[in-house]
Amino acid sequence: MQSPEHASTHIKTIVLGSGCFWGAEKRYEAMEGVLDAESGYSDGRGFKASYAAITKRSRRFDSNNYAEVVKVTYNANILTTEQLLMQYFESHDPTQKNRQGNDIGTQYRSIILYTDELQQNVALSLVKQYQKLLNQAGFGEIQTQIKPLAEFYPAEEYHQNYLVKNPDGYCPDHSTGVVFNQKEEQKEDNSALLLGKHIVVLDSKSYCPYCEKLKKTVLFDYQGSIPLHYRYADQLAGLQVKTPTWATPTIIFLEQGKEVYAHQGFMDKNTFYRALGAFKLGDSEAFKVAFQSKTDAPFCKQYDLFKNTTDGVFIDKLSGAKLFDTKDRFNSGTGWLSFKQPVKNSVTYHEDNSYGMQRTEIRSKSSGIHLGHVFAGEGPDGRDRYCINATVLEFVPRAL
Repeated sequence: MQSPEHASTHIKTIVLGSGCFWGAEKRYEAMEGVLDAESGYSDGRGFKASYAAITKRSRRFDSNNYAEVVKVTYNANILTTEQLLMQYFESHDPTQKNRQGNDIGTQYRSIILYTDELQQNVALSLVKQYQKLLNQAGFGEIQTQIKPLAEFYPAEEYHQNYLVKNPDGYCPDHSTGVVFNQKEEQKEDNSALLLGKHIVVLDSKSYCPYCEKLKKTVLFDYQGSIPLHYRYADQLAGLQVKTPTWATPTIIFLEQGKEVYAHQGFMDKNTFYRALGAFKLGDSEAFKVAFQSKTDAPFCKQYDLFKNTTDGVFIDKLSGAKLFDTKDRFNSGTGWLSFKQPVKNSVTYHEDNSYGMQRTEIRSKSSGIHLGHVFAGEGPDGRDRYCINATVLEFVPRAL
């Protein structure tokens, strides 16, 4: 009868250090074939491993300090050791010694701690292959240490699945951009980004939960008139970007190819649209209406433009979401755009007791900007009247 150990020889463990373990743990967990990824400490001596101990200033350049590592348990029949270690090398900069980007110290060293001879041989072979590719790209010598695993000490519970517990941050991306299976990739043409206003979102080449959350909660619903583009950090040729590009996501607002404003890390919907509002609207009446709940002057210029348009829809000036249909528009004689109803599920309702009045405020569901108020029974045939500020809308003719 075969022993359980023999029957499970395809289940392997390796310990990998590539800088801060938070993002690395999540990237490994996202790989098909990885059964578990656990943050911890290895390859130190002389004191008890803990986060407080390894981060002491006195140990910053201590050769006996523990490294931040991730213990990866994987099914080698699904994910080979070679595939795992190729991703490991590509996900950080192995030419940096005792650091990754702004994280400096021996705890951030690049290290592979193997548990069998095959892992050692694969690691040594990949170092030779990757060094040639790095040299061709202008990088220096690989600093990755390759050693047998002695001890692994799990990190404190608050470090495990850290990115899940802290959903509003960013994934540090210190990769070199050099890959093993190099293809003749077509370079991104950024010439269109040199004219007008654009939004560029720096994405991650590996799994970044903050990038995916930003797309799902904000960007996938964006339909605004300012074009939105995804780029990797090495695809910004010709653009004048001053913000460091090692964090994903990073949202960059460009005008004429030059950065106007950028934000590193996840942005919730309200934060994104307020930044976009400042970028698109500037210090205008539209911005004050949208974000300070101001009100258009009656019979303003924008009202005159919108009161008798052709058949179509009015959209959110920032998100591009449909808000009101011309079929529901009517002339109230008040000097503000008036509608019988909004597009279904396009607005939210809020109590407004400002200026000593009791009113119901209307905001755009997509962007959260202030639109106006709804007045019960003031519309045709006793229906509600949606009194809306024209400066926060754009008009789109109905397609024939």
